[in-house]
This record gives sequence, structure tokens and C-alpha cells, in this order.
Amino acid sequence: MPDFETRAEPHRRELLVHCYRMLGSMPEAEDAVQETFLRAWRAWARYDERTASVRTWLYKIATNTCLTSLEGRARRPLPAGIGAPADDPRAPLVPALDVPWLQPFPDARLDDPAGQVVRRGTLRLALVAALQLLPARQRAVLVLRDVLDFSADETARLLDTSPAAVNSALQRARAGLSAAGPVADEMAEPADDVRKTVDRYVEAFEAADVDRLVELLSADVVLEMPPVPLWYRGAADYGRFMARVYDLRGRVWRTASVGANTQPAVAAYCADDEGVLRLHTLQVFTVQDGRIAHTYVFQHPEVFTAFNLPPVLAG
Repeated sequence: MPDFETRAEPHRRELLVHCYRMLGSMPEAEDAVQETFLRAWRAWARYDERTASVRTWLYKIATNTCLTSLEGRARRPLPAGIGAPADDPRAPLVPALDVPWLQPFPDARLDDPAGQVVRRGTLRLALVAALQLLPARQRAVLVLRDVLDFSADETARLLDTSPAAVNSALQRARAGLSAAGPVADEMAEPADDVRKTVDRYVEAFEAADVDRLVELLSADVVLEMPPVPLWYRGAADYGRFMARVYDLRGRVWRTASVGANTQPAVAAYCADDEGVLRLHTLQVFTVQDGRIAHTYVFQHPEVFTAFNLPPVLAG
């Protein structure tokens, strides 16, 4: 149906971002978008443009697809969301593969230089992690109202409810988000300064220089490493943990720059016994006041696949 494809396809990328915010997983978001387009194609003959634009109509289908997917499911956390920080940098690194961990979003899938799909700060990991704490319908209301700027009346029509119910849910969602801690835009400083800080961190990381790494950290920096449920707070424990990493994995590391959730990120490669640089982790950074304030370290095949990361780094 060419007319359907012509009118619906331009909205695919933003619907993928929407479903990711709702679900916290790239594979699940892609499945939800596929289901959205299938449902929309089947209903295209009944679509009435007098009642809603194609974009709004697709958001209604996508949101309800996500709500159905979330029924009976556990939320997607990060390690810092399920327990206290570890106090032993040499604790066993045992992955908890039964936990549906929050996953990052590859910036390469945005293709959004003008910022039309993702406004500043609205895809950052801290916000997406906080959204997962909300009940599904509150999450939907907050995203539709505060992120996508749908009106209360529009949101009510999208969710088949009343504007009063939307406003009530939005108030509870905002309170829940506030209780989760500060999740506002962390990119207050210029992007060039953020990039310089990350570049200095990467130089120290590749040099296996723990002292220099620690100098670049904020005092209360957080390090978390899904699917390992351990996480650390504070520059001292971060440094001791990194010393352990170099003891375990060696001191020959290289990185490739990527982007995740509109934040700076690198794919980290570690040399094996033959000197081959093999993919180890995807690391995503938050920078505040010229220092690394949060490092998210992902080591899961689904994440590597979503980012199209080569298993071996050439050269």
C-alpha cells in the first residue's frame, strides 16, 4: 500500500525512540515498532485524517503496543537502582543474566542533526532509567506530555481516557520522577568541553594510568556495569576497581568513539594473549563540571549487536 508507506514511514525513527523510552530495550523497541506498523497497515483503510494526523494516530498505536508489552513485566533497572553500592572493589564479577537490564540507545539510529526527534536531554540514560521506575501508564503520560508535548486532551485521546485522568497521572509521574533523584539535562556545559573531558579520560584509560583516571573523576562518581549487579560510588573505589581490571585483563586497551543516548561513549577493546584487540565493553559517560560523574559499562551481546560493534578492532 504505497500511500501508507509514504505517509507512515517518515515517523519510524521517532516511534523507535518513543518505544525505547517506554521499554528500555532496543530489541523490544524494534519489535514494538514493527508491531505498530503492522497494526497500522491493517487498519489503514479505516484511518480518518479528520480525527487525527497520521503521526498522532501512529503514536496512539505505538503507545498502546508498548503498554500491552509491559503488562506483567518487571521493570528494566540499572545496578544502582536495585541495591546499595559495593564496598569491595575485588568482589566477584558475577553477571545476573536473569535481570532484564536497561540497555542503551545507539545515536547512529537517530539521524537527527536538527534535534527534531530528540530534544536536549530527553534520551539520556539517567532519565530513561528513572522512567522505568514509573507504572506503565504514568510513564506513557509523562513521555507524551513532558517529552513529546502532546496536550492533555491529545494525550487523553491517545490513551482512551479523560483529560482529568491524564493530569492526575502526570502529577503522580512527576512526583515519582522527582523522588528518583536529579534526572534533568546534565549537559549544561558546552559540548566541546564534555568531549575534551572524555578524550582525556580515554587517553588515561588506554594508558592504563589509574592515577590520571582518578584525577578526572568527580568525588561521588558512579560506576555501574550491567549485567553485573555490582556498582561503585566514589573516586577511590572507582580507581581501585580499575586497577583490578588492568590486573585481570592486562594493560593493552584501545577504544572506538561512538554515541549512546546522546551522550559520549566508547567501545573498549582489550588485547588477548595473541595481541588481538577483542571487544570488551561499551562505556557511556556523563560529564559534570569538567569531570566524569557517571560511567555506564555495558557488556551484553544484545547491546553489542544494537551498536553494530565489530568483535575485533583492526590494527
